[in-house]
Amino acid sequence: MAGLLAAGPALAQSSPASPDVPELPAAATALTSAGNRTSENAVRQAGDAFGTTIGQEEIGLYSSSDVRGFSPKAAGNVRIAGLYFDPVFFPSDRISGSSTIRVGPTVFGSPFPSPTGIVDLGLRVPGDKAAASVLIGADTFGTRTLEADVALPVSDAFSLGIGGAANLDHMGDGTRDYYYEGALIARWRPAPGVEIVPFISLAYTPFHEAATIYVPDGDVLPPPLPRNFWNGPAWQRTRETELNAGVVADWTIGDGWSLKAGLFRSSIKYFADFTNLLTGVRPDGTAQHSVLADPPLLFASTSGEARLSRLWADGPRTHRFHVSVRGRRADRRFGGADTIDLGPATLTQRSTAPQPAFTFTAQEQDRVRQWTVGLGYEGRWDGVGELSLGLQRTDYRKRIGLPDRPPLETNERPLLVNANIALNVSSRLAVYGGFVTGLEESGVAPENAGNRNEALPAIRTRQFDAGLRWQPIGDMRLVAGLFQVSKPYFNLDASGRFRALGDVRNRGFEASVSGPVTKRLTIVAGTVLLWPSVDAGGIAGVGPRPVGAVSRRFAFSADWRPPQAPGLSLDLNVNHQSAQTATVSNLTEIPAQTFVDIGGRYAFRLAGKSATVRVQVENLFGFQGYELFGAGAFRPVWGRAARTYLTIDL
Repeated sequence: MAGLLAAGPALAQSSPASPDVPELPAAATALTSAGNRTSENAVRQAGDAFGTTIGQEEIGLYSSSDVRGFSPKAAGNVRIAGLYFDPVFFPSDRISGSSTIRVGPTVFGSPFPSPTGIVDLGLRVPGDKAAASVLIGADTFGTRTLEADVALPVSDAFSLGIGGAANLDHMGDGTRDYYYEGALIARWRPAPGVEIVPFISLAYTPFHEAATIYVPDGDVLPPPLPRNFWNGPAWQRTRETELNAGVVADWTIGDGWSLKAGLFRSSIKYFADFTNLLTGVRPDGTAQHSVLADPPLLFASTSGEARLSRLWADGPRTHRFHVSVRGRRADRRFGGADTIDLGPATLTQRSTAPQPAFTFTAQEQDRVRQWTVGLGYEGRWDGVGELSLGLQRTDYRKRIGLPDRPPLETNERPLLVNANIALNVSSRLAVYGGFVTGLEESGVAPENAGNRNEALPAIRTRQFDAGLRWQPIGDMRLVAGLFQVSKPYFNLDASGRFRALGDVRNRGFEASVSGPVTKRLTIVAGTVLLWPSVDAGGIAGVGPRPVGAVSRRFAFSADWRPPQAPGLSLDLNVNHQSAQTATVSNLTEIPAQTFVDIGGRYAFRLAGKSATVRVQVENLFGFQGYELFGAGAFRPVWGRAARTYLTIDL
C-alpha cells in the first residue's frame, strides 16, 4: 500500500512498506544537495504529471500558483520539509532544490491538507561529504546565470551548505531583472535521533523593469502585442530585498514518539516599486500610458508548526496520531501610490518622459494573526488500505486600515475537517476518496483593480475528490480522479473594484500516466478536464465562468536515451490548453494555445569531474499569443528562445 499510494515523506519515512506492492521511485521532494546537480532531470525524477520542479526544470499540469484552478499558497497548502509554511515568495534553488504538487492519493502522508493541493518543498540539505556544484547558463534573450552550491562537513555532527547566485535576466517582453543571492543551510545532529536544519537566503534586486500590462478598450482582446520590447521610462526600476529564513527540527524521541517543528520567516521589501500600464488599447495600437509609483512597501510573514506524533504497529497495521499547533503572523504595508499620466502612446513607442516628483499618500496596514490546533490520525493496513483523519480549530484575526482611522476587523473561528480513505482492490490497484474543508486568504486585489493591493477577507472552502491509482505494468503508474472545489468568487465589478461577486465551483477530472516505458524511454503525461461555474446571484455583467478558467489542459514530457550515444538524452515537452476566459463578463477569451519545447543533455567527464551540458529550445514554433494577467489585462507570450547551461559537480 505504501508504494501504491506514494505516501508523502512524513509517513513514508517511518512506516513499513507493503510486501506485495513494489516501491515507486523517490518523489521529487527527496533531498537534493551540492555535488549531485548534474543528475537533475525532472522527467526521470517525477512521480506523476501533476507538477514537479527539479532545479532549473519544471514540468506537469499544475504549478505552485495554480492547482485545480486555485492558488495552493492562498489555501495555506505550502509545506517545507513536511511542515506548514506561509511564504511571501517561494524559496530559490539555493534553499529548496525541488518541489512536488500533491493531489488525490499523493496527499496521504501530509497531515491536515486544505482544498486544492499541496506544494511540497524539499530542502537542499548538505551531506556528509565535501562537495560542490556550479551552473553557468545563458539564453538567446540575453540572460546570463551563475549558480554555486558548496557542502562542507565540519564534523561528524555538523555540515554547512553555502550557496550563491547571480542572474542577469533578459525577458521575452523586453524587460530586465538583475538578481543576486547568498544563502546558508546547515545540518546539525547534536544527539542521536535529533536533527536540526537552519537556513537563510537573502536576495537583492537592484534593477527590475516592471512588465507592461495591456488593458484593451472594451471587452475584447488587444491587437498582437510586441515581443522583446519594453515601453517604460528609464526611471521605472523596482528595487527590492527578499528574505527566506527558518529552522526545521526533527527529534525521534523513542517508543514511537517523535517531534517535528519548524519556524520560518519570509519577507519582501520594496524600496521602489512601479506598475507599467497601457490602458484603453485600441485595434490600431494606440493607448493611454500611465505608471503607478509606490512608496516603500513591506510584505512579511512569520509562520511555523510543531507536530508531536505517536506511531505504533499492530501486526500488519500501523497507526499514527498527531497533535499539531500551527501559527502565522502576516504584516503588510501597502497603498499610497501616485499615478503618473504619461499621455497617449502606441504599443511600440518607448516613453522618454522625465522622472516626476512623486506625491504619495498614507499607507494602509494589514495585520493577520492565526493559530490552529489540530488532532490527526493516519492508519495503514498492509494489503487492505489506508485512512487519514484530521480535526482542526483555527482562530483567524485580521485588522486593516489607515494609521489615522479605526481599523476594520475580521475574526473567524471555524472547525475544519479532513477525511481521506484508500482501499486496495489488488496488489496494483487502489481506489481513494476524500473530503476536506478550509479557511484561506482570498489574496490581494490585482494591479489593474481600483483597490489595487488591498487585502481581501478570509473565505470558507471545501473539496471532494475520488479516484484510483494503478500500476498496470512494471513501474508505470496511472492516477485518475474526479474533484470538486467550492469557494467564494472574487473579481472586478463594474466599477473596477476587486470584491466578492458570488461563489465559484470547479468540477473536474485529472489523470496522470508516468514512468519508464522502456529502460531508455520515460514519459510523464497528464490531462485536466474542468467544468467551472460561477453563481453570482444575478449580479449584472458577471458571466457563468470564472476569469482564468481553462476547460482542458494537456501536458506530455518524454526523455529518451539513445543506445548509440552513451551519456546523451533527448527530451520533448508539449503543453496545450483550451481557450481561457479573460473577462468577468465572459465575452472575451484567449484562444487555445499549444507550446512545444525540445532539448537534450549530455553527461561527460570534465577534468575528472561529472558534468552535464543542457540545451533546450522553448516555444519551438514561435507561438504568438496572450498571457492573462487578471480580468481584462494581458501580457504577450514570449517568443522562441534557446537556452543552455553547463553543470559541474566538484
